[in-house]
Amino acid sequence: MRKITETLIIFICVILFSCDQKLDIEPAQSISVDKALSEENTIKNILIGTYEEAGQSASFGGRNHVISDLLGASEQISWEGTFLEPRQIFTKNILVDNSFVEGLWQNSYEVINQANLVIDNISVINQTTESNRVEGEAKFLRALAYFDLVRHFGGVPLRIEGIVDYSSDLNIQRSSEEEIYNQIISDLNDSYNLLPPSNDFFADKYAAKALLARVYLQRSEYSNALDAAHDVIVNSGHELADTFAGAFNNDVDGVEDIFAFQVTSQGGTNQCIIFYASQSNGGRQGDITLQPAYFELFGDDLNDARYSFNYVSPDNGGTLTSKFTNQYGNVPVLRMAEMHLIRAESNFRLSSSEGMTPLSEINTLRARSNAKPLSELSIDIIFNERQLELAFEGHLIHDHKRLGKNVGSLQSNDPKLLLPIPQSEMDSNSEMAQNPGY
Repeated sequence: MRKITETLIIFICVILFSCDQKLDIEPAQSISVDKALSEENTIKNILIGTYEEAGQSASFGGRNHVISDLLGASEQISWEGTFLEPRQIFTKNILVDNSFVEGLWQNSYEVINQANLVIDNISVINQTTESNRVEGEAKFLRALAYFDLVRHFGGVPLRIEGIVDYSSDLNIQRSSEEEIYNQIISDLNDSYNLLPPSNDFFADKYAAKALLARVYLQRSEYSNALDAAHDVIVNSGHELADTFAGAFNNDVDGVEDIFAFQVTSQGGTNQCIIFYASQSNGGRQGDITLQPAYFELFGDDLNDARYSFNYVSPDNGGTLTSKFTNQYGNVPVLRMAEMHLIRAESNFRLSSSEGMTPLSEINTLRARSNAKPLSELSIDIIFNERQLELAFEGHLIHDHKRLGKNVGSLQSNDPKLLLPIPQSEMDSNSEMAQNPGY
């Protein structure tokens, strides 16, 4: 953690002041932290840096998707790559020095610390509307990072104040999962109230509400999940893309994207391309290949566009998903199809029909892909539909856990389905306790 904070202080004091700004302060190399954090432009630039941090390869630049998919997979996909770390995750034999796991942990806490610094110093932004926007975005990013930390690791250290004095005692115990979730929900409710209804490609109030719907579904709070998803569907201005293919590989946010991390030829990363795509599409070869068990999820509905949304890698002969074929395509995080699935499942569980009946909602989504309409629903059918629609987008392990579904021979609560606390954190934090089995 100290290495992280040292890097962050340098980032604040040197990088964030652009060359064409004329600031009446000390030379950049000797700016005090207090002086740096008292500047409105600095706080806004830290926020931009927080987005950049969150979109790096270690987390929401793609590896979070990959880790979630490999950890939740059994027979539907196979790992064909040479990298040891993803193979450990796929086989559920993860070592505590796994660099993918360590990168996810460290990157998440870098995001959290930068978001904390923005929130701690929000008072330097005098204009209320602008202050609300900046604070709302920072709380959204903090909640996003904590949500995937708690789902992957269980209870984790809860840090809600920015670290600027890295010579202080930074040892901290793990908070309970309930405490982490309470903070996530509080942050997202604040974000929803602070953010505008539209905000270019940055988080807006409906991105916060969409993430809140996902959080409530994970916690089996179906009434709250229903309300949140319905709000997004009715009021956000987003809608399903005309075609299933239209939801992916977009250079700019599409109509279905509620929130996505931006990737261009000049900046951003899309690690989904690296591991899911062939070399001609910017990947390694297609390290993650689709197996017969995946196609069996479709039954005999071979006209479903999702069934054929794949291609054969010329590099290794494996069948690859077509969701990631644009090297500079944005990394989708929240899209409208998920909101329809959340509303449908919540309505089904509550025996309600807010917006539309659960069966009609599922069939409306299926119709977009030319899939046969269903005649009945069950939780297993809804789970299957989530796999068909949301495959390779980082949902699989979390759906298995919340629904109590085995992953291969492992029960959903098996310790092997939690990631280990990285050895680097165990070495530097004397208050940290390791997850069982590691």
